[in-house]
Amino acid sequence: MTSFKIGNRLIGADAPPFIIAEMSGNHNQSLDVALQIVEAAARAGAHALKLQTYTAQTMTLDLSEGEFFIKDPNSLWAGTSLYALYEKAHTPWEWHAPIFARARELGMLAFSTPFDDSAVDFLESLDVPAYKIASFENTDLPLIRRVAATGKPLIISTGMASIAELDETVRAAREAGCKDLVLLKCTSTYPATPANSNVRTIPHLRELFGCEVGLSDHSMGVGVSVAAVALGATVVEKHFTLDRAAGGVDASFSLEPAELASLVVETERAWQAMGQVHYGVTEAERKSLVYRRSLYVTQDMAAGEPFSVDNVRAIRPGLGLPPKHAQNLMGRRARQAIKRGTALDWSLVD
Repeated sequence: MTSFKIGNRLIGADAPPFIIAEMSGNHNQSLDVALQIVEAAARAGAHALKLQTYTAQTMTLDLSEGEFFIKDPNSLWAGTSLYALYEKAHTPWEWHAPIFARARELGMLAFSTPFDDSAVDFLESLDVPAYKIASFENTDLPLIRRVAATGKPLIISTGMASIAELDETVRAAREAGCKDLVLLKCTSTYPATPANSNVRTIPHLRELFGCEVGLSDHSMGVGVSVAAVALGATVVEKHFTLDRAAGGVDASFSLEPAELASLVVETERAWQAMGQVHYGVTEAERKSLVYRRSLYVTQDMAAGEPFSVDNVRAIRPGLGLPPKHAQNLMGRRARQAIKRGTALDWSLVD
């Protein structure tokens, strides 16, 4: 068994999918908006609220040229430097405590993604119940070891990592003390397309690494997440915003409140629908047996009269002999007079 708990929440096949609302930088540098996001996530039914813990200084250098400037015209963040992007997107560290407190008040778990040792130390001071490693950091083995050493559950996005790189990551985490691990299939494009999501990887990850698996979903809508749950995902992470039209560094591929509520409902339905391998009548279906076809007498018959296609048909309801006996019945005789509309039984056959 690979199931475990984060706080009071079971993570595993025996529980509904664990839904994480990722705030990222969608607060647009307003604590009031950040707290509104927490409240909206709770109303939508999310089980956890997640932040990202870094500063522009801990992420990159304050340079606006060369590889430190985003020139790709297809990027959501084209025309800005990495430093300026992270300065705009980061969640001020002094906001973490009130955000986490509001989430807990509303019944959600709250944790974060650290990007360096100082962030881990800070989050430990806030006693977070778990940690998330972002897809771009999953090859940062020193960071993995530092987080794993806390002994808390660890969620890692796979992103662009090869099997060999994931093997190094998982080994590093486990050797450093991680016992409760989730690997999230993640496509590191923003937004991701359904065609580039490759959720069939999810059961393969479980088989390879013997841990819980899930999806960090950057696609639009909830369809990819529902498909992932049907393939065994026990954790789903989605970026969340109050209103995509309000803008924000990740707003364009984030869910709005009604969509998050739909995600919670539809992924739980997908989990419920998985069930187990089953054939035959379930208890819930038993009353529906009456709607099968069965053999009925369709004309009044005298005792000794032969059964034929003129006086026997397979019709609803299903209280008579199964239709498979029709051929064996033809030419045999009625043991007694039979009224039209009588369900056939062998006791009526001579």
